[in-house]
Amino acid sequence: MSKNQLKADINFEQELWKAANELRGAVAENQYKDYILPLIFLKHISERYELRRDALKDLLEDKASDYYTEDIEEQNYVLEDPDEYLSKNTYIIPEKATWQFLQDNAEQDNIKVLVDDAFDVLDQTLATYRPDLKGILPRIFVKSQLTAKQVAGLINLLANPKLSEKENPDSDILGRVYEYYIGKFAIAEGSGAGQFFTPGSIVRLLVEMIEPYEGKIFDAACGSGGMFVQSLKFLQAHNGDKKNISIYGQERYDGTLRLCKMNLALRDLSFDVRLGDSLLQDKFPDLKADFIIVNPPFNVSQWHPEDLPENDPRLFGPKDEFTTDGSANYMWMQTFWSHLSGTGTASVVMANGAMTSNNKGEKNVRQHMVDHSMVDCIVRLPDKLFLTTGIPACIFILSKNRDGKDGKHRERTNEILFIDTSKMGTMESRKLRVFTDEDIDKVTETYHAWRNIKGDYNNTDGFCYSATLEEVQKQDYKLTPGIYVGTEAVEDDGIPFEDKMETLKAQLQTHFEKGNELQKQILENFDKF
Repeated sequence: MSKNQLKADINFEQELWKAANELRGAVAENQYKDYILPLIFLKHISERYELRRDALKDLLEDKASDYYTEDIEEQNYVLEDPDEYLSKNTYIIPEKATWQFLQDNAEQDNIKVLVDDAFDVLDQTLATYRPDLKGILPRIFVKSQLTAKQVAGLINLLANPKLSEKENPDSDILGRVYEYYIGKFAIAEGSGAGQFFTPGSIVRLLVEMIEPYEGKIFDAACGSGGMFVQSLKFLQAHNGDKKNISIYGQERYDGTLRLCKMNLALRDLSFDVRLGDSLLQDKFPDLKADFIIVNPPFNVSQWHPEDLPENDPRLFGPKDEFTTDGSANYMWMQTFWSHLSGTGTASVVMANGAMTSNNKGEKNVRQHMVDHSMVDCIVRLPDKLFLTTGIPACIFILSKNRDGKDGKHRERTNEILFIDTSKMGTMESRKLRVFTDEDIDKVTETYHAWRNIKGDYNNTDGFCYSATLEEVQKQDYKLTPGIYVGTEAVEDDGIPFEDKMETLKAQLQTHFEKGNELQKQILENFDKF
């Protein structure tokens, strides 16, 4: 994509946000998603139905087609056959749940009722074929403070031909709009958005590092499904087939799970995502995933480890020695490890404190992970990458393919790669840093060069270092990359240290003198009154 095309896309999306702000006054910013995203979802499902119906009509009229018939009754039978739609992963949508019906009636005084009724009908239709989608579209418009005019404005906005998949069949336009709004809603919601949003550049780094080409992908804290969507984009960028991946997820919050299901359905992905607290209610106890990509909540305290069974299969040892109520960070780690397949890899965002915590319930787990060669790579992240928290973060790569027997990766059981990206990233705004494409490429290429059989890896001062397990053990199992990568060499400017100090001293003396003069002048001005 050229820079001009990218700029046009950004301007277009900014206009979308301005239009969404028409809801202001009736709906808080952090609730925009509750109204806009379900409408986008309904529009997507409706247009898919219409596209399939139009395609069937063309086949029925095409004399070269196996569908061709002049029998009106036979034509109607085909057009109303659910299997003809299910074969293309879509559904017959009753008229009152179609986007066209809402658009035609947008100016009606009862449009809020019509939208909620459409949600009901569509919800029931989807649940007939996909029971897991039941409840994805709750009635919310009638009880809202939105006026009929505002709802009509929102429908008319989304009716723009530029936002139509029928008009732009290869653009994933509604998926892009949905993704854009998810990010904007996260900015509006601030700290409350952490349950459903991880910034795109971090998600892309997680995915690019572990390369989920095929197999089972699991996210035990899946939020709105960003990890899955980025995995799909990775596949598409590498000419992969989404039929080769299976998606599994768990999410604690019902509203966020609905966002996830809509997000994945927009991308025509098959999935199994379930509601529940992954720490205490593991809904996939037998799942062994090839890839785990996850950003779990940081430093969750009082998560009630006492409720775990003593013989919980996820634990590396006795419950009282391998858990702590002070933080769930390492219970997450044990959960992820338990769900990896025999050659699986996990890419996990974690609070920096997990790299050095000396709490018994955490350090015991970290020590066990190092001693048993579970940790493949640690990446220190720069600050301000997250909209939702100021807690410094890092990435843990855990892997069960470190023995070099999978034919793709070299044997590295006695090594851990440390990467320090603390000086990388670009400030997109005063509060938010993002990784550029070059940043992501640098990190992923370094990791792949280190782990791959034909890789050409070299330590780089201040950036990356491959440490032996013995080196890590000698550092009391601390996993902070800075301990190992060292300080990046600073170019010598040739000025002796003593001369620099004299210069600084002279500059400071000058500032003191100017300060005294200013203080004297202010006092003299007071005396004039």
